Order: sequence, then C-alpha cells, then structure tokens
Amino acid sequence: MKNKKIKKKIIFIASTGGHLDELMQLSPCFDSYDFTLITEKTKNNMYLKDKYPKRVRFLIKGSYSTFSTKLIYPFRFFINCIKSLYFYFIINPDVIVTTGVHNTVPMCYIAHFFKKKVIFIETFANSTSPTKSGKMVYPIADVFIVQWKSMKEFYPNAIYLGWIY
Repeated sequence: MKNKKIKKKIIFIASTGGHLDELMQLSPCFDSYDFTLITEKTKNNMYLKDKYPKRVRFLIKGSYSTFSTKLIYPFRFFINCIKSLYFYFIINPDVIVTTGVHNTVPMCYIAHFFKKKVIFIETFANSTSPTKSGKMVYPIADVFIVQWKSMKEFYPNAIYLGWIY
C-alpha cells in the first residue's frame, strides 16, 4: 500500500469584514491542507458554507461598534471563547492562521497553550499603529507577518511580506 501524504490541519480564522476579506486572499492554498475556515456568523458570510462544504464553522458575531453591543460584548466574547475551545478540540489543528481581530485571539492562545503553530497576519488597514489583537498575539505568535514596512517599528521580529491583496 502506498503512503499517502497526510495534509497538515489548519484553521484559517478571521472576524467578519475586511479581516475575512484579507484571509480569503489565501484561499488558493486552502486545498493544499486539511483546512477549516472559522469566522463570525453573519448573513454576508453564509455563502462560505456552500463554497466550502463541511469546512466552515461560525462564531457568534462579536461586534462592539455601538453602545448597545458594548454591553453584551463580554457575554458574546465568553461564548466565542468556549466555541473556540470546542472547535479546537474537534478539529485538532497543527496550525492557526489568522488576520485577526478580537474574536480570533482566544483561538491563538488555545493553540499556543497546546504547543501548536500560530501565524498572525497584521491587517493591511493599519500602516502606522498596531491593532489590539496584534499586540496581544505578537508575544505568542510563531510567525508574525506585517503588510507595511512601517509596522516593523511596533513588531521588530515580524516578517514583512508586503500586501496580501
């Protein structure tokens, strides 16, 4: 019997919106891995279930952009932490790849705790200041990528690879 090459299990995770758009720039490489895509559940993201059958999982939307959602955000964030832990155990990934934001941080820390690789791609949207999630994940990331040379000022050990777009 021939040995089949076992694909690495990778979780690609991003919050909805621009972070997910950036992560989707990596979609040409998805099929090279045993991948799962995790993002927040919104009407705009439901197409992903059809595009990647059985490969998409959803967190609850954790937006904190308005006053009313700021009051419930801590509860949503807690639920997403629990869901992240659940997804981690059922998927058992080798690597986490993320373009961030807040709802992706728990998955990065869970993976780090279990000695798995964490690859963080700092958002294209920030060229002069670090993101909160970037600052939180930078100390534990195995690979930290920036899309602007100017961001090396904040993340001196980061790898500058240029724009993801």
